[in-house]
Amino acid sequence: MRSTRCSGPPLHRLADAALSRARALGGGYASCRIQRVRSARLEVADGAVRGSEDTTRTGLGVRVFWGGGWGFAAVPELTPRAAAAAVDRAVTLAKACPGGDADLAAEPVYPEATWVSPYRTNPFDLPEADRVAVLAGWSARLLRAPHVRTVVAYLSTVQDNTFYADLAGTTALQQRVRVHPVLFAFGEDPRTGARAALRTLGPPTARGWEYLEGDGWDWDAELASVPEELAAKLRATPVEPGRYDLVMDPSHLWLTIHETVGHATEADRALGHEMSYAGGTFVRPEDVGSLRFGSPLMHVTADRTSAHGLATVGYDDEGVAARSWDLVRDGVLTGLQHDRRTAARTGAGRSTGCAYAESATHVPLPRMPNVSLRPATGGPGTGALIAGVEDGIYLVGSDAWSIDTRRHSFQFTAQRCYRIRHGRLAGQLAGVAYQGDTTGFWGALRGVGGPDTYGVFGADQCGKGQPLQLAATSHGCPATLFGGVRVVNTGTAAP
Repeated sequence: MRSTRCSGPPLHRLADAALSRARALGGGYASCRIQRVRSARLEVADGAVRGSEDTTRTGLGVRVFWGGGWGFAAVPELTPRAAAAAVDRAVTLAKACPGGDADLAAEPVYPEATWVSPYRTNPFDLPEADRVAVLAGWSARLLRAPHVRTVVAYLSTVQDNTFYADLAGTTALQQRVRVHPVLFAFGEDPRTGARAALRTLGPPTARGWEYLEGDGWDWDAELASVPEELAAKLRATPVEPGRYDLVMDPSHLWLTIHETVGHATEADRALGHEMSYAGGTFVRPEDVGSLRFGSPLMHVTADRTSAHGLATVGYDDEGVAARSWDLVRDGVLTGLQHDRRTAARTGAGRSTGCAYAESATHVPLPRMPNVSLRPATGGPGTGALIAGVEDGIYLVGSDAWSIDTRRHSFQFTAQRCYRIRHGRLAGQLAGVAYQGDTTGFWGALRGVGGPDTYGVFGADQCGKGQPLQLAATSHGCPATLFGGVRVVNTGTAAP
C-alpha cells in the first residue's frame, strides 16, 4: 500500500485529544475527522497557460451528540488544544439545538483501518510544466483542423487524505486521488459562418497520471475524432419536434441516471430533510419494495467499492465500511442511499455508507455513491440497437439539463445527436432536447446493451446542502434504447 501524506502518530494524538474531551463531557457519540485536501486546476487556451491554482485545505472537525442535540465544530489548527476546544464548541451548539434524534444504525468497529485508492502515478508528483505540455500538445492537435478556431483545455487533480476516529473505537486512514482532463473545441464553418462547440467525453476518474497516458481512456482516438465530429456538428440540421426512439450512449445516459435515479433515491431527500439547493424527491421511504420506477429491464446498483469510482472509499465519514446494494431491481425500487441516521430513522437496519463531507470544516451529509445501470448479459451492441430503430435519434455525450425540485419532470440535451433512419445514422441534428418524467421515461426503457457497450462516466462537482458542499460520483451504464420519447427543438420551442 502506498504511504499516505496525512499519517503518523500526531493524528492519533489529535483524535485522542478530541475524543477524550468528548468522553469527559459525557457525550453519547463523538467522532473526529482530520482532513487534508489538495486540489489543483490548470487552464490552457490555444496552448498557452491562462490560469493555474494549487490549494491545500487542512483542518479538524468534530461531531457530537450531547444532551439531546447534535453539534459540529471545526478548526484549522492541528493541535490537541484546538481539538479539545472544537469539542467544547460542538457541545455548546448541541446544547442550543435540543430535540435531535440520537439513533444511529449499528456498525462494527474497525480499529486501525487503512485504505488507498488504486493509481500508479500521483499527478502531484509531476512538475506543472509536464502537465501543461500534455494539454498544449493535445490542443495543438485539434488546432491543426482549419475549422477549429479555439481550444480551451482544463485539468483538475485532487488528493484527499482523511483520518477518522470515533468513541466506539474505529480509526480509518484513507487516501484518494482523482484526475479530470477536458478540452473544449470551438469551431466555425468558413462557408456559412455557423459556430459550434464540442467537449471531449473522457470522464473524471479516480486514477493517477496514467489516465492521461491512455490507461482507462483512449485519448488518441478521441482527439483524432473531435475535428471531424465538430465539422459534422457545424453542418447539423435542425431537429423536427416529435416523439422518437432514442438510443443513448453511456457518455450521455450517465447524467440522466445521476439526476433522475441518483438524487431521487437519497434517503435524506425521501425523508424531507434535504430540500435546499437542489430540492427533494418524489420517492418516499415507504415506496421501497413497491414503487414501479421503470421497465423490468431496469436494474440499478449503488456502490462505494468499484475500482476507480469517484465515490469509492474504504470507509465513509461515519466509519461505515464501503459496500454495494441494489436501488432498482426488475424496474422496482428496492433500496435507498443511507447514512447511519437515515438508516435508523427508516428501519433500514444498517447504513449503506453514504456519509461524506467535502472537507474537515463541513458536516457529513448523505451523498451519492457510484450509481450504475447494469448491462444485460448477452445484450446487443450499440450498432444492433441502432439497427432496430426505424426513425430515431442517437445521443452521445452529456450537455445541459433541467429538472424540477422533486426529481420528476426534466429536460436533457447532448453533445452530439445523430438522426437514425431505417436503422442507420444519417447525419447530426441541432437543437435536440428530450423531455419526460422520471418513472415514465424509465418505463419506456426497451433495450439494454451488453457488457461490451458498458462505460463509466461521472461528475466531480456535484453540489448539495447549505452551505454548499461538492462531491464526486461515477455512473456506469450500457448503451440503451428508449421508445417514444418527446423531443423538442431548443431553437424553436420553449423547454
